[in-house]
Amino acid sequence: MTASRSRLPVTPDDVRAAAARIEGGVVVTPSAHSQTLSDITGADVIVKFESMQFTASFKERGARNRLLLLDDDERSRGVIASSAGNHAQAIAHHSRLLGVASTIVMPETTAFIKIERTETLGGTVVLHGADVRESAKHARAIAEREGLVLVPPFDDPDVIAGQGTIALELLAAHPDLDVIVSPVGGGGLLSGIAVAARDLAPDVELIGVQAATCASMVAALAGDPAPTTCDTIADGIRVPEAGKLTREIIGALVDDVVTVTDANIEEAMSLYLEIEKTVAEGAGAAPLAALLEHGDRFRGRRVALVLSGANADPRVLTTVITRSLARTGRLTHLAVDLDDTPGALARLATVLGERRANIVEIEHRRDLPSLHLKRARLEVTVETRDREHADEIVAALVAEGWAVHREPVAGVET
Repeated sequence: MTASRSRLPVTPDDVRAAAARIEGGVVVTPSAHSQTLSDITGADVIVKFESMQFTASFKERGARNRLLLLDDDERSRGVIASSAGNHAQAIAHHSRLLGVASTIVMPETTAFIKIERTETLGGTVVLHGADVRESAKHARAIAEREGLVLVPPFDDPDVIAGQGTIALELLAAHPDLDVIVSPVGGGGLLSGIAVAARDLAPDVELIGVQAATCASMVAALAGDPAPTTCDTIADGIRVPEAGKLTREIIGALVDDVVTVTDANIEEAMSLYLEIEKTVAEGAGAAPLAALLEHGDRFRGRRVALVLSGANADPRVLTTVITRSLARTGRLTHLAVDLDDTPGALARLATVLGERRANIVEIEHRRDLPSLHLKRARLEVTVETRDREHADEIVAALVAEGWAVHREPVAGVET
């Protein structure tokens, strides 16, 4: 603990006031037990579906709370925010509902779909900078020049208090929790949850999760420099520098902040899609990734996972699904060398069909320099039940006398 709880910039009363203020303006999201995720992880898993907010992210809570606290002069001037996606959409949406003009500065690398959504929700988008750090600097400059009210994505007491309302709902529904696990980028979500949870359930363990390749809060709490690069699939927590207020609150109230690999984040995204039939963006899947990667500390305990958002880039989601199928042996790419004679292709298809392998894609090559003049190579992608089934298919092809090589699918060895 790095600071006295009595001197923290956000109090439990602030969170309760925020809950009353935003009531009716945001969704009271469901939290539900997942039997299958519990079976997989060994924990008793409760999922808090913040993905069911209108803009599919928890960010609406803090955004609306801050906007409702604007005075008449501030409302007339309008607001500005910087964000790569979720905070942008939340500010745009609730500004329009409340009759406030909003400008959003987004990195030039922001996915097209997130820009389009923000504009559709009523925000005026300005593209500037290579990352959120440069966008935030530009937003501050515009705010000073044009007199707009800056609404930070996480390092603001009113935003933090709004995010903390998640814990009020979660603990009201599940007062017997042992652990709450939340994603951490700049730290606003975990800070708000920590303030409310420590008041309502002092003994609950609070765990934050960051991507190992962008562990800015871990570095801040340890007194280390911020990461020089941040490269992770989890856009929502790809924040290169932790907030000052948030690191103070997290240092005082949170038990631990752990890191997870992108591979486990991908797996968690796939599990949410297959098991809960819901989309989880990388940041939203990070808490489940923590259970996959740090299973021993959660096994046998009642654990709440905050699924913070569902705004995954469709292209990224497609790749995640493909890589998951490859990783579990349900999608296998094979290179098969065989005699270039009539009936060879039909024979290969017959062998695959007899073993119940579904051909997804096939390419016939005769022009490879490494091949003998009378040989051909078939590049074939097949759908299989699992890795054992894929092994059986390879063995059957080899038994025909063909040279068979497994090739990566979307970068994953099969």
